[in-house]
Amino acid sequence: MTLAMTLWTAVMNVLCLPLHLMHALGLYNIYKRVFPMCQSRISITYNKKMHEQKKELFRSLTQFAKPGGRLTVLEIGCGSGTNFQYYPAGCKVICTDPNPHFEKYLSKSMAELLVDSILAKHHRWPLLDPRQPHESVDVVVCTLVLCTVNDTPQTLREVHRILRPGGAFFFMEHVVAEPSTWSYFFQHVLQPFWYYFGDGCEVTRETWKPLEAAGFSDLKLRHIQAPLIFVIKPHIVGYAVK
Repeated sequence: MTLAMTLWTAVMNVLCLPLHLMHALGLYNIYKRVFPMCQSRISITYNKKMHEQKKELFRSLTQFAKPGGRLTVLEIGCGSGTNFQYYPAGCKVICTDPNPHFEKYLSKSMAELLVDSILAKHHRWPLLDPRQPHESVDVVVCTLVLCTVNDTPQTLREVHRILRPGGAFFFMEHVVAEPSTWSYFFQHVLQPFWYYFGDGCEVTRETWKPLEAAGFSDLKLRHIQAPLIFVIKPHIVGYAVK
């Protein structure tokens, strides 16, 4: 299987040469304007299929609020704001995303999903801004984002820095499939195209490994098979406590 996978991946790379060229010339940035529209529509379907998993994941958010205080949530890679409906009333939400073209869709989600008791701020920060104060939030949320970051361990170090002691990092990410499966084979073969389709998304990452090595005091992590297309079917879900 390894030889065939290498061969077909090379074929896919050849087919993607126009995309590679567009990326090299900076023309791919045009897609970054279109991607938020595509992602906002895909997210609706994703939420329908993953509704129960998201409800279960975010059910524990309130236990990480400071005693007598309001829960502060920082969501990185917030996109169009499809996680808002799962946040508890009365919390403060700070949203960040490296793609400013999501702002229109985020504003719509805020109008549709946020009630007066939830405050939202949208900052055109990088994925994680070094200006965010140390130990300043109770919870950091990240869903379908770690597949795109350039340096996962560094991102997790920043998450650790921003979280207050006893705070938690909540995650839901698709990951690479088990080796010797057809899903694993096609994930690697389709990866050259998927990278552009998903605006930098890599479906071949073992994201659980940097999470295990990130130095959290407690890690609740489950591997699940999501009811989705085979390329993104393998998921990890859970939270890590600082």
